[in-house]
Amino acid sequence: MSILKLKIQNPRELLKYYGIKPSKRLGQNFLVDKRVLEKIIEVASPSSKDLILEVGPGLGMLTVELARRVKKVIAVEKDKVLSQTLKDILRFKGINNVEVMNKDILKISDKILNYDYKIVANLPYYITSPFIRKFLEAEHKPKLMVLMVQKEVAQRICAKPPKMSLLAVAVQFYAKPEIVSYVSKKSFFPQPKVDSAILRIAPRKNADSYAEKRGISPEQFFKIVKAGFSSRRKFLINNLSRELKIKNYKLKIVFDQIGLGQKLRAENLSIEDWIKLYYELYKT
Repeated sequence: MSILKLKIQNPRELLKYYGIKPSKRLGQNFLVDKRVLEKIIEVASPSSKDLILEVGPGLGMLTVELARRVKKVIAVEKDKVLSQTLKDILRFKGINNVEVMNKDILKISDKILNYDYKIVANLPYYITSPFIRKFLEAEHKPKLMVLMVQKEVAQRICAKPPKMSLLAVAVQFYAKPEIVSYVSKKSFFPQPKVDSAILRIAPRKNADSYAEKRGISPEQFFKIVKAGFSSRRKFLINNLSRELKIKNYKLKIVFDQIGLGQKLRAENLSIEDWIKLYYELYKT
C-alpha cells in the first residue's frame, strides 16, 4: 500500500505501515483526536511570520497543520526511526518549511533560536520539569509555550497557596501558566493511564530584567525556595534554618517582620511571599 493512500491523520495506520512500536521508555503516546489538535493550534495562534519549535512531533499530525500556517517549524524528535518517518511523511505531503532534528531537546542550545519563537510540545512526564525550566531560564526565551502535559502536572504548575510546589514557584516566577482544557486519555494511541491537559505558558516580557529591576538574583532566590521545599512535612522555618545555616531565632524575627506565621510550610507561600522573604534574607 502506498503511503499516499493512507490518511496522514491516522497514526494507527502509519505505525502499522512503518512497523513502528510505540516506546514506553520514551513516553510515546500519539494524539488521534482532531478536535484536540485544533484546540492546540487555536491556543498557539500561529501566523505566517512565526517560527515554531515543536517537540515530540511523532508522526507529524500537528506538524503538518502548523507548517501550513507558519514561516518555519523546527521539529525535534529524539527517536531516530520516528524522525526519519516524519521526514518521509512531510516529503510525501509536499511540506518543505519543516526542519526535522533527531536530537534530545534537553541537550540542544537555545542559541539556535536567536529570534522570536513559540514552542508547541507533547511532553512525556519524565522531561516536563527540566524542559520547562530549560526554556524559561534560557537566554532566548520563547514568547509562548503551548504544552500537552499530564493533568496532575499541569495542576501542580498552576497551583496557588496552600498547594504550591517548587515547580509552581519556578514557573510562576518567570511566566503566567494557564490550563486551557483537559484532554481525555482516550485521545491518544496507545492510551496512557492518565488524562492530560493543554497548558499555556506566557513568559513575562523581559523576565530577567523583571528580576533585575526588583533587585532579585534568580540564583539566590531559588536557593531559598529549594531550601524551603527540602522537606515538605516540616515547617518552612526549620527547613530554611537547616539548609541555609541561619539561626532559628533570626528567622523568627524575619518571619514576624514580613507577616508570615512560624508554622507555615513552603506550599503555603505565594510568589510575592517568597520575594518578601528573599528581600529580608539578602538585604544589606
